[in-house]
Amino acid sequence: MSTETGFALLGGHPCFLTSQDIHLGVNESSTDTARVLSGLCDIVLARVYSHSTLEELEKEASIPIINGLSDLYHPIQILADFLTLQEHYGKLDGLTVSWIGDGNNVLHSFMMTAAKLGVHLRIATPKGYEPEDSVVQEAQRLSKQHGTQLVLTSDPMEAATGSDVLVTDTWVSMGQEEEKKKRLRDFHGYQITEKTGSVANPDWTFLHCLPRKPEEVDDQVFYSPRSLVFPEAENRKWTIMGLMVSLLADYTPQTKMPRF
Repeated sequence: MSTETGFALLGGHPCFLTSQDIHLGVNESSTDTARVLSGLCDIVLARVYSHSTLEELEKEASIPIINGLSDLYHPIQILADFLTLQEHYGKLDGLTVSWIGDGNNVLHSFMMTAAKLGVHLRIATPKGYEPEDSVVQEAQRLSKQHGTQLVLTSDPMEAATGSDVLVTDTWVSMGQEEEKKKRLRDFHGYQITEKTGSVANPDWTFLHCLPRKPEEVDDQVFYSPRSLVFPEAENRKWTIMGLMVSLLADYTPQTKMPRF
């Protein structure tokens, strides 16, 4: 919805292809799909499972490819999150964000972005659910380069201490449904509550990219004035519009002569 309504507001014509409409990499190779779409569209936002699929699309396409979501990163969500915090606090530099939950694609994008904006990042994940080693190494390099703090722990209260923003996400991502019972056991104690926020800064706020489950954050926090989740959801529209305008401004489509 954020992409379709946003692109329509810009005067574009959005086309939504579900898994029933396009069997990416199955019925047709990602290479062929990228080349075909390059002749039909001006820009593509792709939500995929494997990040390598995005890399193949980007390599073979002659039009901009946006990572709408992959198993490794979710960058457009982070644009919306930081816009939301900028609106609320009036700044980003010097803020401390605490992630409490799974070491997933959203966290990876936080780790690739926070230091560049002067944001300190504190991360609590259960043992066995840590972020990817390669992402940790790059985040540590960025933190050192930009002079920010990066803390990794398995203790939610340690991560929340002195924080401005508490963030979590689903504990069971797409493709992990069979692991649900085990994950719920392993994430016991990671629910964000007022108790979690008791060690944060007095004006702490809460983010969640949705959809939310009560085990991740209780109603008292989720529906409280501290919660920025609904402005955060709306901001996906405005940030994706800005991203598409930026990419299309640098892209000159090839002129095609009509065929009869």
